[in-house]
Amino acid sequence: MTLAPGPKPVPRRLPTEEARDLMTLVRELSRREIQPVAAAEEEAGRFPRETFGRLSSMGLLALPYAEEFGGGDQPYEVYLQVLEELAAARLTVGLGVSVHTLACHAVAAFGTKEQRTEHLPAMLGGGKLGAYCLSEPAAGSDAAALRTRAVRDGDEWVIDGTKAWITHGGIADFCTVLARTGEPGPRGITAFLVPGDAPGLSAAPPERKMGVTGSPTAQLHFDGVRVPDARRIGEEGQGFTIALAALDSGRLGIAACAIGVAQAALEEALAFTSARKQFGRPVADFQGVRFMLADMATQIEAGRALCLAAARLRDAGEPFSAQAAMAKLFCTDTAMRVTGDAVQLLGGYGYTADFPAERYLREAKMLQIVEGTNQIQRMVIARHLAGPPAG
Repeated sequence: MTLAPGPKPVPRRLPTEEARDLMTLVRELSRREIQPVAAAEEEAGRFPRETFGRLSSMGLLALPYAEEFGGGDQPYEVYLQVLEELAAARLTVGLGVSVHTLACHAVAAFGTKEQRTEHLPAMLGGGKLGAYCLSEPAAGSDAAALRTRAVRDGDEWVIDGTKAWITHGGIADFCTVLARTGEPGPRGITAFLVPGDAPGLSAAPPERKMGVTGSPTAQLHFDGVRVPDARRIGEEGQGFTIALAALDSGRLGIAACAIGVAQAALEEALAFTSARKQFGRPVADFQGVRFMLADMATQIEAGRALCLAAARLRDAGEPFSAQAAMAKLFCTDTAMRVTGDAVQLLGGYGYTADFPAERYLREAKMLQIVEGTNQIQRMVIARHLAGPPAG
């Protein structure tokens, strides 16, 4: 059950008329097709592949990439606001677009002209869906310790190992894979573009998660997977640099998704407290409730501003790694606080699956963990401030 028809339009600073039209299109799509079925499909654990096909045909899986390769040529400032709208309607969709964009980054930013010409049009607008394969069972936060190995065999590479916590694991059409080709540590890692149906590539059963159940997360097993050297992205040993560059942008995507979830929770809490009466007047008339709503809205606006400020740095070609970590940290912590407050404001109803508030709370928890836990974000920020720790 929901009392709100969907998140209310948020006043937005958009740089062009094209971007304003795009946002209107996304909002209408979200309200008409995505949000109405979100609760039922999440309960059923159903991944909306047809929705992603529609997003691809509309160019919404290609927004921040170059037009010459099938991209939308939109700045990150606009792309992140699109993600927020999609995540507010259903996090499985917003997260999926963010992960797909992350999976395309290596080829778009580090691929040769030939690789971009050959692969990007299908990746960006051909109905394909990507996965990003960095984490492993024993190498999560310490990604430089990954063990999946790629060994050269003539003009091919043979990949063996296991990747873990892979969004779209088992359903992706292509994977950006980081594998060890040399010495231990970050300098021995190389990036590859692996087809999702490559012989020797298989997926474990999806993880049983507390939230975002419509989005499959699974281990991927590489058992002698052969990849032509033409699918190596960048130079040998450059993979960790490629991975970090992608994660800086990906963290902004997660921050935007978090603001979308928080905004949806705020709107649900506002609708409920305005409609429900206690002691002869709407619950939203009580000062304690009004102050909670005000704090929730303020935290959301602060997170949105931080996220978009980092996006503008990226769009200007300025360093933004620290700001991306700050945005991911602040926005996902904000989502956790706001969704918790939304459950509280709905009282007993907030603890039931009849209202989406409890789903938003479960989804927010995941966002504090993915693409670098918030403890890792604090380490990144501190390193920018004070340098690496001694010893």
